[in-house]
Amino acid sequence: MKRTAIKAASLILTVLALSGISACSKHEDKPAAGAEIKEYVVGTGATYAPFEYENEHKELVGFDIDVMKAIAQKEGMQVKFINTPFDGIFTALAQGDRDIIMSGLTITEKRKLTVDFSDPYFEAGQVIVVPLDSKIQKIDDLKPLKVGVLQGSTGDDMLQKLLGDSNANIKRFESSALAMKELEAGGVSAVVADKGAVVHYLSNNQVKGIRIVTDDNFPKEFFGIAVKKGDAALLGKINQGLAAIKADGTYDKLHAQYFDTVAK
Repeated sequence: MKRTAIKAASLILTVLALSGISACSKHEDKPAAGAEIKEYVVGTGATYAPFEYENEHKELVGFDIDVMKAIAQKEGMQVKFINTPFDGIFTALAQGDRDIIMSGLTITEKRKLTVDFSDPYFEAGQVIVVPLDSKIQKIDDLKPLKVGVLQGSTGDDMLQKLLGDSNANIKRFESSALAMKELEAGGVSAVVADKGAVVHYLSNNQVKGIRIVTDDNFPKEFFGIAVKKGDAALLGKINQGLAAIKADGTYDKLHAQYFDTVAK
């Protein structure tokens, strides 16, 4: 009887021990309770409708915002958008104050020296905006004139190449909309800006007496999402999410929502 009792007790202890090991193993396989998912801070300059702007509730909205949110959803990322002045947006990324910047950023060779860009997500292009009675037909016609541009934009770069870096005829503004208002007021003879932003402004402000000039000398431009140089892991997530929303039709729906409406 004693041997039987000892064997029974030993068996019970063995079962309990094995159960405890099993329970611990299952617990260790689960993520730690309360573990936080990294939140990526996205810098965007909210003066560039319809790509990014503030609505009446001071919320950041726009095509870029919705595209980034869709990418984040596909990749299980958390993103937080912070309004960041365009002229300091690359510095904010370099200093680590932002993880991602997405603000109608044209992919250029110069910018690729300091940041890594995602695959292109939008085909853009510069146009010249002038009064109806203007004789301007191409960018070279702007040489003797005062021209408005968004500070730090590719339009700004083009004018610097044409007129010189410090030419006083280049009038820089914090937004394309402000440059357009200056044109309406007669403060500049022309504005060079992205076509999407210009068409959106004209269609939403009932502007009269202004026309758009295109120049075949303007190169094709593509917008990209930028991350800090060498951040291959984050760039991979963004590119993967971008490909996914293009494949499932999400991107096309967003593009139609913002730009089919603008074109009407």
